[in-house]
Amino acid sequence: MRCQFAFLILKSNSNLLQWNHDGDQMTFAAVERTLTVVEALAGQPAPLELSDLAARADLPVSAVHRTLATLVARGWVFQDPNSQNYALSLRMPMLAFRALDSRSMPDVLQDALDRLANSTQEYCRLALLESDRLTWVARAQGAQCGLRYDPAMGGEIVLHATANGKAWLSTLPEDKALELATVGLSQAADTGPKVLNDPAALLAALRETRVRGWATSIEEAEAGTSAVAVPVRCAGGPDAPVVGTISVAGPSLRITLDRIEGLATALHATAAEIGQLWPMHLHQMADGATDTIAQAAE
Repeated sequence: MRCQFAFLILKSNSNLLQWNHDGDQMTFAAVERTLTVVEALAGQPAPLELSDLAARADLPVSAVHRTLATLVARGWVFQDPNSQNYALSLRMPMLAFRALDSRSMPDVLQDALDRLANSTQEYCRLALLESDRLTWVARAQGAQCGLRYDPAMGGEIVLHATANGKAWLSTLPEDKALELATVGLSQAADTGPKVLNDPAALLAALRETRVRGWATSIEEAEAGTSAVAVPVRCAGGPDAPVVGTISVAGPSLRITLDRIEGLATALHATAAEIGQLWPMHLHQMADGATDTIAQAAE
């Protein structure tokens, strides 16, 4: 997703590119700085002061100010006329939704997720794997009454704290799994009270997950919530490549230990169904790419 935003920003802001003295190569320091500023603004509940934003981005105030001036001029960032503070404009989420729509699940895949939500009466989500990252792409709410767990789809999947993250990590060699989880292990902010911060404990959990076939997160990602997840493999085969993960989550008062095995069974059935339908998703993506190329050529 970061590369996609880089392309979008480059396309709209050619002055962010800097040429070296030979004129035959572009340096991307300005683009890197721009993405850092955008990421620092993302998810903030209120506009940020320039100095606060610079501190969050760990960049000089002057560099951040220059970057913001361009982003404001191009409509990517909004500056409050009263406080002079900065926030992301609606252009960024609009483009994000457009990118997500271009990769939208075929109806049959969403139907599979809906059936899982209806059968479990809990919140279900599908995450897809891209460039060593998991990203939420589809959801279905099955809770009809009482407490409802309904988190935002834009949240980052913390690999070592979430059931989805651990379900995927368990399919990797242990050294690779630890490498991917290292950042989260060292920066375990905004996680639950029972999060695993010790690499040895995480490896033990991944080994257990690998043996039994499902991952759990019991108040590890968020206080008061629990989840169960399994990998989704292309074509559903046990040795097929992992393309994502699927999970059931809800209040810990409902996702109790006696329910977990039953939820895991339901998850495996839906994951196998999605795996069998996966070629349809790839075909849809290929058709979308062909349409995009054709439109660009017109």
